[in-house]
Amino acid sequence: MRASDTLVLSASEACEGYTQRTNLVACEAGLFWLQNEPHTGANRLWHLGYQSGDGAQMHNEHLSIRSQVNGYGGGAIAASLTGAFVVSDSQRVHFVRHNDGQSHALTNDKAAYGGLVADPLRDRVLAVRESGNTASEPAKGQQELVAVALTGDVEVLHSGEDFYSAPALSEDGNRIAWVSWQLPDMPWLRTRLWTANIGSNGSLTRCQVRDAPTSASVQQPVFVGQTLWVMSDHEGWWQPWQVDHQVISSPWFVGDHAPPLDHANAPWQLGESHHCPLPGGRWARVRYRDGTGELWLSEQGAGGCVRVASCFSDFRSLCFAQGSLYTIAKSPSRLDALLRIDPDTGDERVIAGGEEALPGCQVSLPQSFQVSVHPNETQPPQFFYYPPVRHSASAPPLILIAHGGPTSAAYPVFNPQVQYWCQQGFAVAEVNYRGSSGFGRDFRLSLAGRWGQADVQDMGRAADQLVSASLADNQRVFIQGRSSGGYTALMALVADGRYTAGASLYGVTDPLQLRRMTHRFESGYLDWLLGEPEWYFKRWVSRTPELQVTQINAPVIFFQGGLDRVVVPEQTTEMVETMKALGQAPELIWFETEGHGFLQQKNQVRMLEELHGFYSKHSQSR
Repeated sequence: MRASDTLVLSASEACEGYTQRTNLVACEAGLFWLQNEPHTGANRLWHLGYQSGDGAQMHNEHLSIRSQVNGYGGGAIAASLTGAFVVSDSQRVHFVRHNDGQSHALTNDKAAYGGLVADPLRDRVLAVRESGNTASEPAKGQQELVAVALTGDVEVLHSGEDFYSAPALSEDGNRIAWVSWQLPDMPWLRTRLWTANIGSNGSLTRCQVRDAPTSASVQQPVFVGQTLWVMSDHEGWWQPWQVDHQVISSPWFVGDHAPPLDHANAPWQLGESHHCPLPGGRWARVRYRDGTGELWLSEQGAGGCVRVASCFSDFRSLCFAQGSLYTIAKSPSRLDALLRIDPDTGDERVIAGGEEALPGCQVSLPQSFQVSVHPNETQPPQFFYYPPVRHSASAPPLILIAHGGPTSAAYPVFNPQVQYWCQQGFAVAEVNYRGSSGFGRDFRLSLAGRWGQADVQDMGRAADQLVSASLADNQRVFIQGRSSGGYTALMALVADGRYTAGASLYGVTDPLQLRRMTHRFESGYLDWLLGEPEWYFKRWVSRTPELQVTQINAPVIFFQGGLDRVVVPEQTTEMVETMKALGQAPELIWFETEGHGFLQQKNQVRMLEELHGFYSKHSQSR
């Protein structure tokens, strides 16, 4: 509750000022990161010198930066001594000078770029280049590993694989490593590790595959001197492994003090960094335990590891410079913070960001629950419960949220939309159903062929547990989700009449149609989630919300962006028309200029207001 009055937090107040920080990189000239402008949705480049007493400065106030490779981007900036390489919204690679912030475009083709890595030895940037990304014409889709020079010349370093990760350079600039994968695989299912030498002319030589001991998702290669480290899940968890990049047949060695936990999350974006080498052979690494990110530093010798920054609950973009570890840290009650951590003492300091999330308001803090274990279930689903900030004698209405992906996860970090609902008197549960990342390979792959079934069951199990504990009102349970989470919500409405109402935010309604129309990155994903349609056609039919609308007896509201390339707009419009033709009354809120996710603050506000009116109306009529 705001100290100044007793008014309930408005949707506008919840969304305004929600600043997110991503893509932190370090170089001799300081720290660089992306920071969004809440009112416009633009991403701006920010800079902070290591000895700066003036705070962070916007490096270029006109350039909006966002990669669109694979539809989800990542790795949109790389920094060197004289300037930063960035990918603009138009997908052109620009070079921004450090001394005056002026920029000029280096590329002008119709490709998208991402996964940028500076190559200062050769005054160029390495990148993943993508051209043609639709499933309807997959033959035209292509990714390549390229180098972009300051002159604008683009050299193809490697091609022939369907997809590429952001590359890693050795400290001397003479060796390179990267990860690739082929359709229909996704990067969290099966990937290939490559290494190569870089010749005097900048081209690659001795390109070789380094196979993991068994089928695995390998990600985030990092050189320490001439030693190569990766994250691999071939033993069931994304753990750090040392790879001999010179001898192909040599064994892989797991890092010291690496418990059976995921040390990374699903690589939906390029350029993630969950581990970082420190002086003296030490490491900084993230571990995910029960959905929460923990930051651990290894000690000298065989001293084990120590956890640091324990008041934060997720960490991204780890990097080391000028004797300090830097990271973007998230917490349940504050905005994204840039942390500087002394690797010797573990002392931490917020050097940018970290603002109080909702000044004057009580923030609902997450409570972690595990769903009751079923027989033969080794890893039960987990969820975060956010109670309403104003308690009453009766159990509160509950909003179940299915995260997208579905191979993503819900984290206990500040989310203004969750807090809005808690301010309005709702409880919220974000569920890490089977298939979520952060809980090991077996749990992540347990959704294969069971999408629309296992995830739906787990959502219901979470609701049952909260109702049994009097933490939710059984007569007022709502369900919603974004993207694949929207599909989960719709299938839950098909399968279970317990829900008061549901909301699909740019959700999947017809998987078979989407298989033909979505972008190339996910064009083979649906076959993994549901099985190949030639062999499992009945399964596809039974798990297609648009074909099961007669089983939906609860009110439904849809939100859709007209520019969505991932879950194309026809997914929503055709289901809405089908429901209307059968005499149902779905509601549709359309945002013509939005894509896969609503970036403009005014549209985020309207979405919350429409949802609140929808839930309130049907909560009273139940």
